[in-house]
Amino acid sequence: MTFDNSKTIISLRIKLFGATVVFLAYIALAYVIKLIKFPFLGMSDTALTVILVGIYLFIAILPMVLNYQFVFFSDDTEKIVFRYFTSGIVGGRKNSVEIDKRSFGGYKIDSRFFGLIKSITLFQQFKEGVAKYPPVYISALSSAERTKLIKALNLYSSPE
Repeated sequence: MTFDNSKTIISLRIKLFGATVVFLAYIALAYVIKLIKFPFLGMSDTALTVILVGIYLFIAILPMVLNYQFVFFSDDTEKIVFRYFTSGIVGGRKNSVEIDKRSFGGYKIDSRFFGLIKSITLFQQFKEGVAKYPPVYISALSSAERTKLIKALNLYSSPE
C-alpha cells in the first residue's frame, strides 16, 4: 500500500497563499491607495488591521505549531518506507526512513496538545539492540489515512 497526504499539504499552501493575497490587497487598498474609507464596517483602520493580522498569523503559524508534515508511506516492497518533510511558511529538510520488514521492531504513537499533535516513532531491530528513529508527525494525515497506516504497520509488528 502506498499513500501520501499531498492533497492536504497543497490545500494548506493554497489557503496560505490566498490569505497572503487578501492581506496584501487590504494593506494596499487601505494604506497605499487609500480607497477604503474608515470607519469601515464600524471599525477603525487600526482595529480592522489588527484583526486581519491576527487571522493571517493564525493561518500562517498554525501548521508550524501543529507540526504538519508531508508524509509518504509505502510498504509495497521488502521495506517500509517513510518520506517526510515539514510544511508551512518555511519548509523543512527532507527525511527518509527505510526499514526492512524483517527487522521492523514496532512503533509508538504519541499524542500531545489535546490530541492535535500526533507523531509516530519507528523502531528497527538489530543484533546489537533496537534503533529508535526520530518521530514522524502525522497530524496532517486524515483519520482514514492514519487508520490505514496503523493497520499496515500492525501487519509487521505491534505497537509499543
